[in-house]
Amino acid sequence: MLNQSTQGLHAHTWLEAATELEASAATYVIVTLLGAAGSTPRASGTKMVISDDNIYATIGGGHLEFKAIEHARTLIQRGESCQEVENFQLRASLGQCCGGQVLVLFEVFASDKLHLDVYGAGHVAHALIPILAQLPIQIRWIDSRAELFPEQIPASVKKVIDDEPVAQVKAAANNTATLILTHNHQLDFALCQAVLKRDQSLWLGVIGSDTKAKKFQYRLMQRGFSEQQIDSMTCPVGLSEVSGKLPMEVAVSIAGQLVALYQSLQDDKPKQKGKQWKELQDNLVHLSPLQSKKSKTG
Repeated sequence: MLNQSTQGLHAHTWLEAATELEASAATYVIVTLLGAAGSTPRASGTKMVISDDNIYATIGGGHLEFKAIEHARTLIQRGESCQEVENFQLRASLGQCCGGQVLVLFEVFASDKLHLDVYGAGHVAHALIPILAQLPIQIRWIDSRAELFPEQIPASVKKVIDDEPVAQVKAAANNTATLILTHNHQLDFALCQAVLKRDQSLWLGVIGSDTKAKKFQYRLMQRGFSEQQIDSMTCPVGLSEVSGKLPMEVAVSIAGQLVALYQSLQDDKPKQKGKQWKELQDNLVHLSPLQSKKSKTG
């Protein structure tokens, strides 16, 4: 589905959409037609914006736009800011009869916030979410039980209701931290397996006791997970210095651990902007022949 929050196209311009998505700390892609030769549906400079949930504006519709949306959402899943240029031939391969050729620039703007998937909407999650909502963390809050969610959800939190919460592991962006707080040990274990098997999670924390941790470690080993994979699971989750079993005590302990996580990411974040722009410039070398073709056909 192209849009999850509305049917059809949004009324936003691409600039309004980018501004709104930036404010909400969502990852999004600005798609720009850089060059066009021959017959094409839109002129050079045309833009659209694509997020994980929605699309804004258009580069002309048809299969070209569908492929652009598909590629943009593949880039969003990587969870990294980048720039890419793709060359599309508007012929039979794209099911369009224009016969032209376009270069398309994909600019991915990934949020600097820590992305966190929280599974479970029980007492600890209810105490934890309001704390995390005040921090630079973008959250997906996932549970199968719609009635457990509060009526008011903070702007940085996206409520996800799914009868099969484990399916949401595949929907997570790469380098997302995962926190498992469900009411069911079997569901906790199924989520652990799915996260470790996908091997794209930034961090995995599981609520529980030392006994639960040992049981999970043994069961994971029996199912063929490596020692390195098992060691990447933090269970019990939370700072050992903060003790207590009340939901708020557990929530504060977990929040402290997540603060340490996002602070360490900010300290260690590599400065790759120069490298990304160098790669973009190398890709744009292909633009010159396309522009010359356009001048000949014009």
